[in-house]
Amino acid sequence: MEIEMPVVIVGAGPGGLATSACLNKHSISNIILEKDDCHASLWRKRTYDRLKLHIGKKFCNLPHLPIPSDLPNFVPRVDFLRYLDNYVNHFKICIRYNRYVDDASFDVKSGKWRVCVRDNRLNIDEIYVADYLVVATGENCDEYIPMINGLESFEGEYLHSSKYLNGRSWYDKNVLIVGSGNSGMEIAYDVSNWGANTSIVIRSHMHPLTKEMVFVGMCLMKYLSVEKVDKLLVFMSKMMYGDMSKYGLIRPKEGPFSIRVRTGRPPSIDVGCIKMIKKGKVKVYPTISRIKKGKIVEFVDGKSGQFDVIVFATGYRSNVLEWLKDYKELFNENGMPKGCYPNHWKGENGLYCAFSRRALQGIVYSSQKIANDISLTIDAKKLLAEAVEVNARIKLLDE
Repeated sequence: MEIEMPVVIVGAGPGGLATSACLNKHSISNIILEKDDCHASLWRKRTYDRLKLHIGKKFCNLPHLPIPSDLPNFVPRVDFLRYLDNYVNHFKICIRYNRYVDDASFDVKSGKWRVCVRDNRLNIDEIYVADYLVVATGENCDEYIPMINGLESFEGEYLHSSKYLNGRSWYDKNVLIVGSGNSGMEIAYDVSNWGANTSIVIRSHMHPLTKEMVFVGMCLMKYLSVEKVDKLLVFMSKMMYGDMSKYGLIRPKEGPFSIRVRTGRPPSIDVGCIKMIKKGKVKVYPTISRIKKGKIVEFVDGKSGQFDVIVFATGYRSNVLEWLKDYKELFNENGMPKGCYPNHWKGENGLYCAFSRRALQGIVYSSQKIANDISLTIDAKKLLAEAVEVNARIKLLDE
């Protein structure tokens, strides 16, 4: 079964929803294909209970519909999901769920994209034919757990952070969190509050900042250079946290927002884990060396510990290259955009990318750029067709 549609969007996360809404504002027909049975599945199914937006809500609005003013500045997960549900209804976004994309390739003869899809609910195949293809999924699809010597013989429980809801069942157990990004630090704090004997593996250098510090920094970025904002934030961080090196936390030489601009990695936001570390309620370890038989974990500094649970807050890998065949102009071998933000969103032959490692802010930028570009291209094609028709009529009159 072939279905023709001007624009096909793969992925019903915030990026896909925002792009569809922007296209709808231009009255351009589009459809979203989503492999799960709901939109925003990452937020709905793969996040922990206590999660809130780490960035102030003024920086998290999707295009054309602000987050309600009565919600707190750092919006809880449940309220953000309600906002996304309202967003889908408000813009009448068309989503086909349970659609797993097997293959997407550009047909040179027809000049269109052919997207081969499996309807997992009805167990039938579909083919979508489109002038434009928007990749709005892949960045956070495949859970990444690093290869650690001996992990397969670990006799305790281990899981990816996407499976973590809360630490209720881990009271008085020895729990190791691997990864010191925002998820890892917050999960360590949460697990400790549930009464677990908590440890965390911290490999990378960081500037610990509060949500409020990051919010101030993002506001100041409109008026000051990155270097000046970084100096202020590092000063505030040092005043609040002091020297953390004796606890295993080393500050990088580069400022937090400079790192964000260069790599897309967000600042390290502390929701209470640093206080737990200082109190000794959360122990800090360096990189894991190996896991010995049983529940013993050895670290590169020669220390070891026995753990009942390991939570890997080690992020995700892109799966874009598993289904997108004609990607080389836009995506690299890791399935991420080749171009750096803000030049990451447009490829050739009507291929676009809605994600950029810039979280919701990047999504807002990408979705508007994509919709505007598609609208301009469609208008240009119409003008060209009209010009050809006018020339044809003039020829007939001359004859």
